[in-house]
Amino acid sequence: MDRNLAMEAVRVTEAAALASARLMGRGDHHGADYAAVEAMRKAFKSLAIRGTVVIGEGEKDEAPMLFIGEKVGRWLKVDPEVDIALDPLEGTNMCASGRGNALSVIAMARNGRFLHAPDTYMFKIAVGPAGKDVIDIDATPTQNLEAVADAKGIYVEDLTVVVLDRPRHIDLIREIREAGARIRLIQDGDISAAIATCKDEAGVDLLMGIGGAPEGVIAAAALRCVGGDMVAKLLPQDAQSAERCRDMGINDLSRKYGIQDLAGGDVLFAATGVTNGSFLRGVRFLRGGAITHSVVMRSKSRTIRSIRAEHRFDQNPDYD
Repeated sequence: MDRNLAMEAVRVTEAAALASARLMGRGDHHGADYAAVEAMRKAFKSLAIRGTVVIGEGEKDEAPMLFIGEKVGRWLKVDPEVDIALDPLEGTNMCASGRGNALSVIAMARNGRFLHAPDTYMFKIAVGPAGKDVIDIDATPTQNLEAVADAKGIYVEDLTVVVLDRPRHIDLIREIREAGARIRLIQDGDISAAIATCKDEAGVDLLMGIGGAPEGVIAAAALRCVGGDMVAKLLPQDAQSAERCRDMGINDLSRKYGIQDLAGGDVLFAATGVTNGSFLRGVRFLRGGAITHSVVMRSKSRTIRSIRAEHRFDQNPDYD
């Protein structure tokens, strides 16, 4: 994936973050999501790609979408064709309630390399580079904790596992505690939690549990860029979800997915913080402008670029 395109992609997440951050803490879930979507859609217009959205943002919330199949970018003959996985506002609830770790994220890959996952549940385990190739979706939580601890050369008691705070995870939480590992419960934002496994300063060793399948694909794209690992399995919650999987070409619902199955090939990932979090700082508004903090990563080079941008509102960006 072209390095110049990677840098241009950040402008798209910046636009969505700036728009949604205006509504931080105002309790307007729909308004924050809508603002992010419309800003991202507008910013895409100047991007030198022939892009197709294959992972769109949250349908379960009945939110506005950059819908699956939507064409974005300039669509000139010279522009590369790419598949896009995105979430204009990952952590809608966090933004609306003023909590941390809300992001705007996109990932791009050459055509056909993202799993076309429907908006259903997925069981996933994510780890940083030190735990690569040792996690197994069919192993018990205890076995996976022991494998990661052995790979890191530490005790299970030294591990910290991030788990979404949901009733469906009662048994998982109990087993992790009985194994001796520590737990960090989160309300939302498992993309940023998955990426945190690759940041030593975040103090997170694993992400484990059931979350959204689209978020799993986006997280896998980010982990590919930093040498992390993920294993997953789809868990349709009802017959309608199972049928949606089949409509999208997924016939084997028992299949185990590795990180290359979720996000293969040459991948780039870009994210901008909306609210302050462990991964990125949020938007800070100043008189006449704002400051954003973003990251852009490429799987080809494993380059991670942190970008602090100052935006002047009296100057129109060139996607306007």
